[in-house]
Amino acid sequence: MVRAPLTPLDRARGERLGALLREARGTRSMPEVAAMAGISAETLRKIETGRVPTPAFFTVVALATALEIPLDTLAEHCADPPGIHQVPA
Repeated sequence: MVRAPLTPLDRARGERLGALLREARGTRSMPEVAAMAGISAETLRKIETGRVPTPAFFTVVALATALEIPLDTLAEHCADPPGIHQVPA
């Protein structure tokens, strides 16, 4: 199965996710937070920098849990701006 190329919206969403995770991590080290989430520090680095703009759902859940970010807060922060998908009349 071939994966469809990422859109600019996908990339922007990934950048918002990365920024939120970086902010929530604060002064904690990448290896510390990655270990808490059960992922590698390199995976966390790629997510935070937007190089992996669409991480697996369970990876996002593990990071949100480790950083104590409610999933609804994460979803709201990373959602596309209102009206972005509206079709012109």
